[in-house]
Amino acid sequence: MTDTPGTRAVLLMNLGSPSSTAVRDVKTYLHEFLMDERVIDYPYLFRKLLVDGIIVPFRAPRSAEAYRRIWWDEGSPLIVITKRLVAELSGRVDVPVQWCMRYGSPRPDEAMDALLHANPHLREVLLIPLYPHYAMSSYETAVVYAQHWHRKKRYPFQLSILRPFYDDAGYIEVLSTHIQQFLKPDHHLLFSYHGVPERHIRKSDITSQHCLQRTDCCDVASPAHAYCYRHQVIRTTRLVAERLQLKTEQYELSFQSRLGKEPWLRPYTAQRLEELPAEGRKKLQVVCPAFVSDCLETLEEIEQEGKKIFMEHGGESFQMIPCLNTIPAWIALLQEWIHQFVSGDRTMIWNELQNTKAG
Repeated sequence: MTDTPGTRAVLLMNLGSPSSTAVRDVKTYLHEFLMDERVIDYPYLFRKLLVDGIIVPFRAPRSAEAYRRIWWDEGSPLIVITKRLVAELSGRVDVPVQWCMRYGSPRPDEAMDALLHANPHLREVLLIPLYPHYAMSSYETAVVYAQHWHRKKRYPFQLSILRPFYDDAGYIEVLSTHIQQFLKPDHHLLFSYHGVPERHIRKSDITSQHCLQRTDCCDVASPAHAYCYRHQVIRTTRLVAERLQLKTEQYELSFQSRLGKEPWLRPYTAQRLEELPAEGRKKLQVVCPAFVSDCLETLEEIEQEGKKIFMEHGGESFQMIPCLNTIPAWIALLQEWIHQFVSGDRTMIWNELQNTKAG
C-alpha cells in the first residue's frame, strides 16, 4: 500500500551545542549535559552538588575558550554541519526532514511540532540518532529524550528509531572509503572513540554477567553486545581495518574525553598520544568514528590539543581525518535508509528502545 504524501517524516538528532561561546551560555549547556542521569549516573542530589558546585564553575570558562577556538563564522560547527546535512537530504528524499538536539536547541518536541504543523496527517516519524554506537550517554539518552517528548505531548504519530549502525555494511563501506582517501602508508592510524565509564558498560549489560567479566568478553557471542559500546566500537574498528587491509601493527583504538578519576574504557587517547612517538610511531593519523559530525571533541580535543600532546612528545607528523559530515556518500547512505523506511522495510528500525535496563 502506498502512503499518501505527508504521512511519514524523518527527524535527525545530534548531541547539541552551546548557543554561543559566552561563558554563561556554556554554563547553561554544561549544566543540562552533565545533569543528564545517563551521562553522570549518580543520585540526583549528589549529581547536582558535583555538577553545579564543582564541575560547571571550573570547567565552563575553559570550555568557552575551547569553543572559541573552533567556532565558525556561521556558528557552532556541530549545528552548522547538522543543518547542512538536513538541507542536502531534504533535496533528495520525498519526505519532510527536520533536526533536533539532545542538549540545547531545538528540542525534539520543537522539531516534532514543526513536522506536524506542516504535515497534519503525519502517521510515523523515523528518529535517526546520529550516533553509530549504542551508549547510555549518547544513543540511549537521545532516544529516551525524544520518546519523553513524544509521550508528553501525545503526538498522533508513531515514533520509530533507526538502530545503531556500527556494523551496517553500507556504513562500514562509507567510513572505510572516506578514511582511505586520507591514508598515508607511513603513518600509524589511531581510532579514537569517545570514552565512557566502565560502570556504564556493566550497567548496559542485559545479561548482568558478560560485559567486562572476562578479558575476551567482546569476542564471545552474547545478547549483551546489542547494547555494549565497547563491543561495538571494537567491531567497527575491525571491520574498517579489514576493508582497508590494514595489518594489526598499522592501527589501534583508544578512548578520549575521560572525566573524573574512576576507571573509564582503556586505553586512553591522551596517554597513547604521549607514548606513541617513543614507540617509534612518530607519524600519526587519527579518526574519530564515534562522531559523524565534527565537533568540540574532534576539532579541539583531537585536532588541536591532541596534536599538541603528540608533537611535544616527539611526534613528527599529525593529521586528524575529518568526520563524515556532509560527504556525498554519507548523504546517499542516509537517503537509502530513509528510502527503506518509506518503502516499509523495517530492517534498520526499532519501534521501541529495546534496552530498558540501563535507564
